[in-house]
Amino acid sequence: MLFHLPNYALSAVLYSMFGRFALGLFLPPQSPNYIYRWFRLLTEPFVRATAFVTPSFVRPVCLPLIAMFWLTVIRLVFFGVMYNLGLVPTLAPQS
Repeated sequence: MLFHLPNYALSAVLYSMFGRFALGLFLPPQSPNYIYRWFRLLTEPFVRATAFVTPSFVRPVCLPLIAMFWLTVIRLVFFGVMYNLGLVPTLAPQS
């Protein structure tokens, strides 16, 4: 439980970020499409944090991709920490 909930939350934001990027290629930023609005609402804090540390010459349409990279890094670090603490679930029962 301690591993699954944060991992699930990070993966949900990560895949929502991909959805935002993909729809952003076809829709304007203030589109009335409810799926795109939901993706923007969920991912906006992460995109803003990424924009804060990203150089200004990067186009805003690319920010979700950069945020996806950083979310992937956070997930990998989270997995490493949980693995070292012995909190990652195993497939086989331990004897």
